[in-house]
Amino acid sequence: MAFQQVFRRNFSSATRQSLKIGLVPADGIGREVIPAARAAIEALGSDIPKPEFVDLLAGFELFTRTGTALPDETVEALKECDCALFGSVSSPSKRVTGYSSPIVALRKKLDLYANIRPVVSVAPNPNDKPSVDLIVVRENTECLYVKQEEIKSTESGREARAIRLITERASARIGRMAFELARARPRKHLTIIHKSNVLSVTDGLFRETVRAIPKQNPGRYDDVTIAEQLVDSAVYRLFREPQIYDVMVAPNLYGDIISDAAAALVGSLGLVPSINAGDSFVMGEPVHGSAPDIAGKNIANPIASIRSAALMLRHLGYGAPADRLDKAVDQVIREGQVLTPDLGGKATTQEALDAVLRKL
Repeated sequence: MAFQQVFRRNFSSATRQSLKIGLVPADGIGREVIPAARAAIEALGSDIPKPEFVDLLAGFELFTRTGTALPDETVEALKECDCALFGSVSSPSKRVTGYSSPIVALRKKLDLYANIRPVVSVAPNPNDKPSVDLIVVRENTECLYVKQEEIKSTESGREARAIRLITERASARIGRMAFELARARPRKHLTIIHKSNVLSVTDGLFRETVRAIPKQNPGRYDDVTIAEQLVDSAVYRLFREPQIYDVMVAPNLYGDIISDAAAALVGSLGLVPSINAGDSFVMGEPVHGSAPDIAGKNIANPIASIRSAALMLRHLGYGAPADRLDKAVDQVIREGQVLTPDLGGKATTQEALDAVLRKL
């Protein structure tokens, strides 16, 4: 993948003697898969600067013990790191007074405005093209995730409202990121996801802002083909004909839903990585959640976290070692002998990790 070409201007790797990596396992299986990612990074040896790991706290479970989901110490420590890996959060589905998702807060505090989620299938033959090869580029700081909600009583019962924020600035930033990624890929195709036929003001602004980017950068994106898709039909076509998509750019909520749905096309959420990226910091994060039903059972799939580590390293400029990680994972999946239960196997988290390490 050509992510390095997009980020090399901001992430200089030439002079690093060490690599300071913040580890935030947070909740549930995050505490099992982030150590696996750490082991995979360590196995790269001299291919990367000597890694220095900083263990940090965050999460709903921490909130239940301390009343704080994201300590200031964690945020300040991350600012001193070169990059980070985040596990998963067990955010409750009902309102809990005083609690707010730490991953949402981290994205805002560190200005990680882009959530980049590649979804790529593993072809049976390494020389074949994957049947699914797309990237969801999700705006990471606004939309309904600004979490400005209220509830009040009316004569007809309780009424709940949420503010949806779409700004030209955020739409332009994520749009430029998407265009750069599309420009660096072989197909050079970008699909703008929206629902402006209904939400003509908010989604309309997102659509118009992204579409205007080539005009503001004459000649730079002439070879990028631009398409649009309403979010509901995009999900439908994603399952029917995923090969039509290359890079998809979407507001926060749509991007979240689309990327999770796309994971079904490659077999499991346990395979899909992501990074939260800004202009000067990157944080890898597996797409899956905290999976409380399997937490602590040593059967969580570590591959998404290992791929997230590879994606993080690639954005830092370490393309060759990132490729080593991805190729090792591909070999394990292709052989099909050591797979966790989400992929139909019986392997433990440790066994799956060991299989990847052997390939390295």
